[in-house]
Amino acid sequence: MNIKCNVVLLAAAFLTLAGLESQGQSAISGKIDPITENDTTRSLAPFFVPATASKKTPNTEGFIQRWLLLEPINKSIRSNLVFTENYLKTQFETNYFPNQFTVIPKDEEKVKVGEQELLWHALESPDFNVKLFRFAYGLRKQTYAVLFWAVTIINSPREIKNVRLAVGSNGGSIWWLNGKEAVILDGDRRMVMDDCTSTRLTLNRGKNLIRGAVINGPGLSDFCVRLLDEKGDPIKGLTISLQ
Repeated sequence: MNIKCNVVLLAAAFLTLAGLESQGQSAISGKIDPITENDTTRSLAPFFVPATASKKTPNTEGFIQRWLLLEPINKSIRSNLVFTENYLKTQFETNYFPNQFTVIPKDEEKVKVGEQELLWHALESPDFNVKLFRFAYGLRKQTYAVLFWAVTIINSPREIKNVRLAVGSNGGSIWWLNGKEAVILDGDRRMVMDDCTSTRLTLNRGKNLIRGAVINGPGLSDFCVRLLDEKGDPIKGLTISLQ
């Protein structure tokens, strides 16, 4: 059984950081937000760099910074919608593209979702968290009322038992380890480090696939993921690959 986490409530001022939430209201009704239409200077830098084939480990605190990210899938989300677990399950279990729960995509691989043609991007975040809003914004995509998919591969030199997948996300999200649901975060929450942790899992010797989906209504969107041992410490000796 997976652990269901309670929504973390923060001050309303944080919800309107930099005025971005008010700008997102048009996107909730299916329109592109004003900054997407007017800003011609956007870039993924400094929030992302292209992933390389070089050896990559989680950072000193165990956070995974190398991911394959799919360009956002546009959704129709009411401004007063509550991201309940049942609603999120329905959204996350919908088939948007072929083999979405099993595919290990490649950089710049194309995906067709309805009328949208989307690309996967192999990227690394210099920070412990992955800023999805900046990912969409930098690519001139819709930033609000969207669904993101993320995939990465963790390589372990040995089998490790009693592992916990620890996740924080801005927006509701769900995470799978090796094809099995591990964590679901309901509510349109703020990102908090280790906001939700899975039950005890086993990390296989060799490759382990982490797959996640994050849905964003108004406001910013990001996530952070790491693997903890039975004492709650970051697991050492892991490497990250995208193939």
